[in-house]
Amino acid sequence: MAKELKRGIVVERAGQKIGVYLPDEKKTYRGIPMGKVRKKTRIYAGDYVRGRVVDQNTFAIEEVEERKNLLVRPPVANVDRVVIVETIEHPPFQHFLLDNLLVVYDYLGLDTVIVFNKIDLLSEEGKRQLQKWEKIYTDAGYDVLKVSAKTGEGIEALKDYLKGQVCILAGPSGVGKSSILSALTGLQLRTQEVSEKTERGRHTTTGVHLIPFGEGSFIGDTPGFSKVEALQFMPKDEVRLHFPEFLRYRCKFSNCMHLNEEGCEVREALKRGEISCERYKSYLKMIKEYVDWLKDYCREED
Repeated sequence: MAKELKRGIVVERAGQKIGVYLPDEKKTYRGIPMGKVRKKTRIYAGDYVRGRVVDQNTFAIEEVEERKNLLVRPPVANVDRVVIVETIEHPPFQHFLLDNLLVVYDYLGLDTVIVFNKIDLLSEEGKRQLQKWEKIYTDAGYDVLKVSAKTGEGIEALKDYLKGQVCILAGPSGVGKSSILSALTGLQLRTQEVSEKTERGRHTTTGVHLIPFGEGSFIGDTPGFSKVEALQFMPKDEVRLHFPEFLRYRCKFSNCMHLNEEGCEVREALKRGEISCERYKSYLKMIKEYVDWLKDYCREED
């Protein structure tokens, strides 16, 4: 009778190197693809695999389970949630970048959570800004958490929130993604301070690593990026479908773009203050449109 195959998760994929973590043993082995897997299947971090322990360091991969999703950038499979890390100050918050990330990840079918880091460094004005943006995003329907990787504030709540999930960190450079990962896992990862001149961090992450923490939880650091555009991923007329606050309203026409159409309930909701000017302006900027009526309801700086 053949020995039963063990199930593991690929936690490292860098070049030809594959690391397979076996939860029962809480140990990572070097993964070696066998037979059909070696010939036909590309293996990614996050893949669930089955195989056999060959020796104390080696795991023979004989099967790769079907994936529920696969991100191309970064290349990670079976992601449950994307943790989008932002800061209000150090570096300054860019809500248009965040809005693009939220739209793109929703389009890819991934759940997100917004985490504001470095709350210990906020000025009084920064604290007011944090309160403002937290309300805007929670009102829109997103989960928002506030942490300080440096002092540990909010880290246990984040750890509980991510329990049992495969997560990746995303967001611009300099916001402290590696520091949050270190705080969650207890591992000291290489980080670099934000440049005073550019207020942008130099990212130090190479390859894709998923680090186990807690019960069945894995989190990975990913290369930082400062720009992503929704229209690189989806047609212009689909962007509106990925603003959750828009979906609460039923317009007269099902293909309403929420611009100047007759019977647009989203426009009316904005006029009543139920949809934030900041979010609606992000939408217009994403689809490269302008509406003249907006100036009567939103200030220039919104």
